Order: sequence, then C-alpha cells, then structure tokens
Amino acid sequence: MSSRPRRRAVRTASSAAADRPPAHDLGVLLTLALEAFKERLHGHLARAGYDDLGPSFGFVFRSLADRPLSLVELGARLRISSQGALKIATEMEGRGYIERQDDATDRRIRRLALTSRGRSALREARRFHAAVERELTDVVGAEGVASARTALETLAGEAVRDPTSWAKAARPF
Repeated sequence: MSSRPRRRAVRTASSAAADRPPAHDLGVLLTLALEAFKERLHGHLARAGYDDLGPSFGFVFRSLADRPLSLVELGARLRISSQGALKIATEMEGRGYIERQDDATDRRIRRLALTSRGRSALREARRFHAAVERELTDVVGAEGVASARTALETLAGEAVRDPTSWAKAARPF
C-alpha cells in the first residue's frame, strides 16, 4: 500500500457538465447546420431571380463550372446513371441553365455547358457562400472560422483532396 493519503474525487460543475451529453451530438449539429445553410441559400437564390432551381442543379453547376461535359461524364461525376443525368440535364436545359453543344473533335458527342443564366446563378451562389463566411467571421472571428474549417476538413478526411467528393457525399437523388 502507498503511504500517500488517498485523495477523494471532487465533482465540480464542469466535470458534471462533461458527463452530460450535449443537447445535440456533432452529427445532428452538422445536419442541422447543412439544412439551415441550404434553406438560406435557396431563399437567397429565389430572391435573386432563381426560384426554379431543382434539388440537383447545384451539383450540375459545380460539375460544369470549369468545362462542358458529355452526358456520360456528367453521370459519372454525379455518380448516377446516364439516364438520371439526362433527366436533370433536360430539366435544366428547359429552364435555361444549360445548353447542349457539339463536341469539337467527335460529332457523336454533345457536351453540356452552362448558359449565361447558369453561370450567373453559380456566381450568385458563390457570393452567398462568401457572405455567410463573412457573417460567421463577424460572430466567431477569423480564428473561429479557421478552426471550424479545419475541424470540418478533418472530419471529411481524404475526400477534401478529391474535387468531386461532394458528389459522393451528397448524391442528387
């Protein structure tokens, strides 16, 4: 036996609080934050004149942001069938967000490209993203936003390095 006297554990308010689970676990908070963000984004876009966006359109905007893609490439990027990609593309084309273009090297292929309306909607969505980040910075500071970004990137793991990982995590259907 030790000659040292035994210390009695003292429960403090902070240790008692640590024993209680938080009101919302991290997964619930992440889900609530994403849903609140999407709701605000869709409201913002509707007020900016883009009130006819379908739930999958954002994925297509991101996919076509850098270059036109064939229907097969779009389906692969979104991890859906070509038929699923065709359905979304037809709807977006009908609403003036994308157009079909002839491929410069293969006449059998038609490429999907953003129209000026599609590029404008994407710019507006990106402006919203930047505004939300500025708002968050005003509330929690630049260090808090940087810490939140680091935490989210850590949770996302290797997916952060894959520019199409968002399509894996949030399939359009």
